[in-house]
Amino acid sequence: MHLLRPTALFPLLLAAASAVAAPAATPAPAPASAPPLPLYVKEPLRGSRVLFGDFDVQRPLSGAAGRMDDDPKLPHAVVEARRTSKDGKDDALGLAWKDAWFSTVRVETAPLDLRPYLANGTVSFDLKVNELASGGLAFRLDCGKDCERKVGNVLPARAAQGRGWQHLSYALSCFYRAGDDFSAVTQPFALDGTGSGNVEIAAIRIEANGTPNATCPDYRTVSVTPAPLNESWSLDWWMPRHADKLAEIARRRAAGERTDLVFIGDSITHHWEKENKDLWDATWGKYGALNLGYGGDRTENVLWRLQHGEIDGIDPKVVVLMIGTNNNGMRHDAPATIVAGIRRDIDEIRTRLPRAKVLLLAVFPRGATPDDPLRIVNDKVNALLPPLADGTHVVFLDMNRVFLAPDGTLSKTIMPDLLHPNADGYRVWQRAMQPTLDRLMR
Repeated sequence: MHLLRPTALFPLLLAAASAVAAPAATPAPAPASAPPLPLYVKEPLRGSRVLFGDFDVQRPLSGAAGRMDDDPKLPHAVVEARRTSKDGKDDALGLAWKDAWFSTVRVETAPLDLRPYLANGTVSFDLKVNELASGGLAFRLDCGKDCERKVGNVLPARAAQGRGWQHLSYALSCFYRAGDDFSAVTQPFALDGTGSGNVEIAAIRIEANGTPNATCPDYRTVSVTPAPLNESWSLDWWMPRHADKLAEIARRRAAGERTDLVFIGDSITHHWEKENKDLWDATWGKYGALNLGYGGDRTENVLWRLQHGEIDGIDPKVVVLMIGTNNNGMRHDAPATIVAGIRRDIDEIRTRLPRAKVLLLAVFPRGATPDDPLRIVNDKVNALLPPLADGTHVVFLDMNRVFLAPDGTLSKTIMPDLLHPNADGYRVWQRAMQPTLDRLMR
């Protein structure tokens, strides 16, 4: 992937991405005797090991340096880890990556009980950003079986490039949500990269009573707090796409063209433009259909776009809305949190387009089987969506069964990555939705 450093757009994104204070965690205060956990302070914690790699392939850093460039799924990606120096020999870790959707260097330990640290604790480290013009960072802690929590750090990390070592300390409450099980954590810290970059990290520790100097979004409200999408892979196109959509609306208004149908969503909607644009034009061109799908968007990103002109000055008959799968897959929001974001988006649409009918689609299935963890969350979201519809102004449509085999499996013949439809998948979508849309367009 090739990302560009934003120029005039950077201050706007930076301001919009400003974080709020970390939410307070609920466990009891840590006992004064809880000792610091030096995960990598001058050397790895006794009995631990360092691993590095990409999403699918990770291996131990057994010597001074290691390289991973043989993942068949990512033939162009290169991930390199190395032992480097800050204050002494080998007291820091380096991670360099190129053209990687995901890269990581992490500490793996025997099971650690982190519960005594959660209430007032911190995870802190020293970070040096050597190169990050085309990448982004996140910091991650595991929180039980099949559970991980992470805090993104894209714009601040890019701003730190070339400024030497900086000390960061996050409240552990940034990585804790009610119900998480921190009783036996084996991966207590990871640094993850996207795109391309080169960073170093040292003095990684968890303390029972630390003083944070970095902030994080409040997971309880982030889905309803409007913000642009500031992932490393979106910075070069997301805001220009927004500007293009505003220009298209202005052009239509000046030409007296109607926009009777609007689609709002994430990449699943966005990809109509590359997977089956001919079907889009043939089926919905007569309605002057406008595609407001943006790859990677979550509910709060849609909300920001709605509040910044994307449906102003038009008067559609129907707005088709599907959003939420990235709240799940990218951030692991709880179903109720995702639904709160969807509700907020509907409210914004209804306020700005009171004459339009909203066709709210169930979030499409993902994962190969019904027991896929992300599928389960999407299903829970969909079970909470019907009360958002009144049947008149907002109509709910769950057509997910048309994508699935009788046993609930999802075929790669219509969703090759088990998330995004291909051309055939878009035909399935169009056929299943058309009767409802025709009724609403009358």
